[in-house]
Parts: sequence; C-alpha cells; structure tokens
Amino acid sequence: MSLLNRYVNNSLRYQLVKSICVGIISAVLFSACKTGTSRSLGEGNRGNPLPDRPNILWLVTEDMGAYISPFGDSSAVIPNLNRLAKEGVVYTNLYSTSGVCAPSRAAIATGMYPSSIGANHMRTSSYSEVTGLPKYEAVPGPDVKMVSELLRIHGYFTSNNYKEDYQFNAPVTAWDENGPYAHWRNRAEGQPFFSIFNFTTTHESGLFEPYGFRNIEMRHYHSGDTTYKWEPGNLTEEETPVHVSKDQEFEVPPYLPNTPIVQRDMWKLYNNISEMDNQVGAILAQLEEDGLLENTIIVFYGDHGGPLPREKRLIYDSGLNTPMIIRFPDSWRAGTTDDQLISFVDFAPTLLSLIGEKPLNYMQGQAFLGDYQAKEERKYIHGAADRFDEVTDAIRAVRDPQFKYIRNYRPNQGYYLPLAYREQIPTMQELLRLNEAGELNAIQAQWFRESKPKEELYDCLADPFELHNLADDPAYQDKLKDLSLEMDRWLTNIGDTPNLPEIDLIHRLWAGDKKPTTADPQINISNGKVAIESDTEGASIGYKLINAIGEQSASWSIYKKPINLKKGESIWVQAHRIGYNPSAIIKQNLN
Repeated sequence: MSLLNRYVNNSLRYQLVKSICVGIISAVLFSACKTGTSRSLGEGNRGNPLPDRPNILWLVTEDMGAYISPFGDSSAVIPNLNRLAKEGVVYTNLYSTSGVCAPSRAAIATGMYPSSIGANHMRTSSYSEVTGLPKYEAVPGPDVKMVSELLRIHGYFTSNNYKEDYQFNAPVTAWDENGPYAHWRNRAEGQPFFSIFNFTTTHESGLFEPYGFRNIEMRHYHSGDTTYKWEPGNLTEEETPVHVSKDQEFEVPPYLPNTPIVQRDMWKLYNNISEMDNQVGAILAQLEEDGLLENTIIVFYGDHGGPLPREKRLIYDSGLNTPMIIRFPDSWRAGTTDDQLISFVDFAPTLLSLIGEKPLNYMQGQAFLGDYQAKEERKYIHGAADRFDEVTDAIRAVRDPQFKYIRNYRPNQGYYLPLAYREQIPTMQELLRLNEAGELNAIQAQWFRESKPKEELYDCLADPFELHNLADDPAYQDKLKDLSLEMDRWLTNIGDTPNLPEIDLIHRLWAGDKKPTTADPQINISNGKVAIESDTEGASIGYKLINAIGEQSASWSIYKKPINLKKGESIWVQAHRIGYNPSAIIKQNLN
C-alpha cells in the first residue's frame, strides 16, 4: 500500500499518530486559552456564553455548490461535515459577491464589494497578453486593511494555509504565518487565533482529465508538522481514492445533459467533496487533540457556487450560493438551520463583532453575529460578473429572500463565452459537442443563446435553477421595479459603474497611467527608541527585529507605536498600502 493510500484510505487515527507529540505539547501550552471571562453573541443571540477572546477557525473549500447532505444532497460521503452540521448551525442562504474566487476573496478580506474597489475583474494580474491591459491590483481607500491585520492589531495570532488570491498583494502585516505549514500551533502561549485552512480538491480543475490526487493536499493530513516535506507537483500518478461508488446514477442539474461523460464528472465532483471531507476531519482532529474544540468557533464554507458549467462564473444561485456551517462552543444552537441572507461582505464585520470590536465604517457589509450584530437581518444580496480570464461581460444581480433580478449590460452578447480554462472540463466539451449537433433540449440550450434579455427576474423558491424568466410577466412588474430600484441604489452607494472599460478603471484606480508605489518609511532613532512613519496615506507599516547574532523575528510585526531597539540590534521596515507597490525594505541598526 502506498504512503498516499495509507493516509487517505485509512481512518484519521493513523494520520494523526505522526503529530501526537506535537499535539500533547500543544495541548499543555495552550490549555490556558480555555479559561477567561465570557459574553453573549449579541442582541439577537443571547444565552450563549463565549470566551471573551474566542479562537476562530475557517475551513474554506473551493467551487462548492450545495452538493452535501446538510443541504439536501446525500451523494457525497462526508462524516466530518455531517458531524459539524449536527453540532452546529446550517446557513442555507450564504452568497458570494461573484461566481468566481478572486473577486469573492477580495470581499471576504476587506468587507467591501469587489466592484467598489476595482477587484471585480478575474484576474487583475493575469491575461495581459490577451487583453492588452497592464497588470494591476484593486485599490481600496486608504483606511482599508485586511481583516486578518485588524485581528492582529487586536492581539490575535492569524495564519493562512495557504491560498490568498485577493486581487491585490497582501502586505507583510496581513498574517503572522502564511504558507503550507501555517497553523495555530505556532502562536504564543495563551494567544487567541484566527486560522484559515483552504482546501483545493473541490476546485473545477478537479474535474479535468487526467483525474488524480493533488500532492499539495497531503499537507492537511500533516498540518502543524513542519518536519514533513512533500514533493511539489499538481497530481500524483494515482487517482484520488474512491470514496463514492461509481456504480450509481447521479442526479444531473436540468441545465446539463444526462450523458455518461456528465455522469463521470458528477462522480468526480462528489468524490472530490468526500476527499475534502477527509482533510477537514484531519484539521478538526488536530483541534480536538489540542483541547481547543470548545473554545473555538468553527466556520466551514465555500468560496462561491459549484464547479460545473453554468455554475461557476455565473450569478445565478448555482454560481453564488455556497454552503456554510458554523459550530459554536458548548453546543449553542446545535442541529439548527438559519435561513437569513448573508453576503461575503458580512464576514469581515462579523469577525470583528465576534471578538467584541465594532465593525469599521468603510465596511459595506453588516455583522450577523456578535456584540455588534445588525439589528435587522439583511434584505438583499448583490452580485456582479465582469471579465473572467480572457472574456468580458457586465452583469449585476440583486436577490431578496425569494426573487432574483439580473441586469445585463451587454444584451447583444451571449451568456456562453469561450473560456479556455473551463473548456478543459469534459462536461463543457460535451455541452459544446451536443450544442453543435443541435441535440440539447430547450433548457440546456438557453446558455448558448446568441443574445440575452436586458432584464431577468426569477422566483428562486419556485424555480431554484432560474430557468423561467418572469421579467415580461405583468403579474411581476412591481417586484421587478422594486428590485431594479434596489440595484440602482446599491450601484450608486458603492460607486459601481458597470461596463466601464477596464483600462479606464485602471487609470481611475491609479489616478493616472502609472501604478502608485508606497513611499519608503522614515525611521527615526532617539535614545534607543525607534519611531517610523510613511508619507503614503493608509500605508501599513511592518517591521522585523534582528538581534546581534543575526537571528530575526519569525514574522513581520505591525508598527503601532515607537519601539525599543537594543545596542547591536537592527530593524527592517516596509510600508505597503493595499493596491500600491510596496516600499523598499529599509534596514537600520543601533550601533
């Protein structure tokens, strides 16, 4: 039996033997985190005591539609997610701001809509050869910080393992640890943590042929064990272990044809979800080993909707709606369902609210938990679709608890646009073949229309796949008008100009035709105290200390006030405003 199969096919007990020593040490070191004062989860959530500084663990998977049993689909084998759902709260109405990852992750990191900060085109730093555009980054206002940096400012240890993809480069101040070995176990004794683990197995590329296991995913079975090394590479020579039987008929969404090729991709989708569940179980087992389960808020969610054609990149619910499960300490609300509307822009303010800090004024979302939970639940969610890799569209959407309104700014352009990356999916190739042969039914052929209506309206409860446009139905004109007005309000409020040429957007972000650069920090040393400032408004300033024998800090610290520097020590300093080039690293020593 190969090493891979030993770790993947067997139970998690064997996987975790490797890190038992680390677990025992960690449990002793961090047991202090289980003590302390407690508080409630906010006005709408009284009765649940939380530690004053709860740990927060995010388990983030990719391209994840509602293809799991807590959301009504039992095809995947997911004992760990089922346990989370049994012990936690299932949130049915979480929506990304875009049907693709990088814009949506920009919203998560900042609490702002991607199209309000120039993060709406996927990706800002790629496809320059095709588009003829310069590489650029989203440029939010000077007050905007990544939420991970805000938690660091408030004393949290923050780690990311290990995908970023925010449409901008993270400043050195964003994380205590960021990489394939980043883990809460590396924090200071007693320090609360905010840790993210990203799972890529469910990404749309997991449907490509050849189908196989990703070496990089082995890191989740060994997380926290910095002695383990894996060879770089995308796939092993063997397939992902079989968790789901191939000898069954899977239900296919009505917008896809039910053929053997599509059935094969449906199997891959469910099998990849099952493998991701194994990896989630490994991380949760490490949390339990460390004695931290009941002091940690665990959040599982996907970065947008499903991976299949007519799901990812579109702003139908199939592209925006993604599962979320939150497990709170002490079985609070265990086994319940919450149907309130939640947007990715709500994550940053909710994180601050959960640690007792007021969300910042620039954030465009609202807290749905914690001390600063919004008094009223969200009435609408909003979404946008613009450039995806080498093809561009301009679509905006607004949804209330029942209806979705879509406005197409390029109605003379079809919904389907040839996108080379997506066309590696066998199901996409099958769709193209059947469409060319005229063998798709009317529902499946909708996506291939040469034009699209200026407006679309769907009853998402009666028509969950959004197939029957009600925009011209006289019975729904009041609803169409109401949602159209809400879209206009939202666009004005966030400063979104749909269909703005991307080159004009870039010049607007740069305030000219050249990408701005953060000014070099100025270091002033007086009586052993180091004061640092930057002339760039809103720049984060990070520093590292190097002792007399050349040992340096493990991570960049956030500069907040003058710091002491001992004789023989030196300091490295860098300033960085999000969306700008970072400054040079300035080095200074005390002789």
